[in-house]
Amino acid sequence: MKKLNQEDTKRITDKVLSLSKADECTVTIDGGRTGNIRYARNAVSTAGLVENTSLAVSVAFGKQQGTAMINEFDDKSLEKAVRRAEDLARLAPENPEFMPTPSGAAFKASATFSAKTDAIDPEFRAQVAAYSIEACRKNKLVAAGFFTDESAFQTIANSRGVFGHQQRTSVDFTCTVRTEDGRGSGWVRRDASDVSKFDAREAADVAIEKALRSVEAKALEPGRYTVILEPAATADLLAYMFGAFDARSADEGRSFLARKGGGNRLGDKLFDEQVNVWADPWHPDVPVLPWDSQTMLPREKMDLIKGGKIAALQYSPFWAKKQGARAVGQPGNIVMAGGSKSTAELIANTKKGVLVTRTWYIRMVDPQSVLLTGLTRDGTFYIENGKIKHPIKNFRFNESPVTMLNNIDELGRPEILAGDETPLQLLIPAMRVRDFNFTSLSDAV
Repeated sequence: MKKLNQEDTKRITDKVLSLSKADECTVTIDGGRTGNIRYARNAVSTAGLVENTSLAVSVAFGKQQGTAMINEFDDKSLEKAVRRAEDLARLAPENPEFMPTPSGAAFKASATFSAKTDAIDPEFRAQVAAYSIEACRKNKLVAAGFFTDESAFQTIANSRGVFGHQQRTSVDFTCTVRTEDGRGSGWVRRDASDVSKFDAREAADVAIEKALRSVEAKALEPGRYTVILEPAATADLLAYMFGAFDARSADEGRSFLARKGGGNRLGDKLFDEQVNVWADPWHPDVPVLPWDSQTMLPREKMDLIKGGKIAALQYSPFWAKKQGARAVGQPGNIVMAGGSKSTAELIANTKKGVLVTRTWYIRMVDPQSVLLTGLTRDGTFYIENGKIKHPIKNFRFNESPVTMLNNIDELGRPEILAGDETPLQLLIPAMRVRDFNFTSLSDAV
């Protein structure tokens, strides 16, 4: 099916809304195509292109709700979906936390679409794989990687006058490079909405260099060390904390933002003053759709942490009404302020420490302190007098990002990353932190 434009989707949503006999009706159309190429052992294993367009219609009779989904768009199919949603709603129990959908509001467009990304073809994908495969063969290394590109759109509409339509694009690339004997491993990740900001050759070179340098790793005693976390390692840890900025879980005592004795910690200083975090749908590096597709509320630019203080919490419509607060669209991105230095420059200013390329297999130990456990992987190195002295064996760590953000020595240059643990787009810096807690050794590379 062709990618629908705004005129197409307006016609479809108007038709669906006119068919509904419910008290209220919402329609969401998602569509587009995703291309991919996957390779392992220096050879392409799969490649493909997936195209799909789907429509979800949700209706409510009072506090009874029903939803149906289809991927056919003729008039008969649209009516069938509406009637099915209405039948389900009549059978459903009342939702005690039901909230009406919002009234019509204008959405300020964000720059989520790149024509260059939209134009990616199989030859481009093959070349991405070829860069790392050819370089690894020359260096007697083994590459495995996955590149995906997406060109999609979303349309939202409801019976109260809301309508929004916007295109978006993205690329995501990960590559692992290992020595033939399996004793050295390097890894890299790159994400962007505009493919002109992605350099496949540069990314492959990073993974290759780490693999070559990580051979003959030495054991370092577990303990607390000054650590330089590359942006990908930082993001995977912080994503668990960003997911806890929910007012309800804080008010009900279920998160690290719960105040002892009741309430939340809005306004409290919990982090180092260098920590500044915000959401901004229109950020040029990590733009996202200007609405929250779950609630159809507009997103806003908002500070989450300012000067180390909790500046805002996220309220669902139901919890906002209950607490007398204002609900806005849930953020689609997280931006953390950093410095101007590269990771290499952070290393040059470090007397003794550990460089962590990647954190992996992370699990929550205690939600109320955001204590995490996990492993380092694919390139862990000992730093001495501003230089990488030698590779070291990987560690298991027990650490909280809340503690990390209180032990910051210096922040580096932010990088674009898609969240593994959340659907958020992230712009996160490398950071040097004190007293990072490594609890045991791991023999995995």
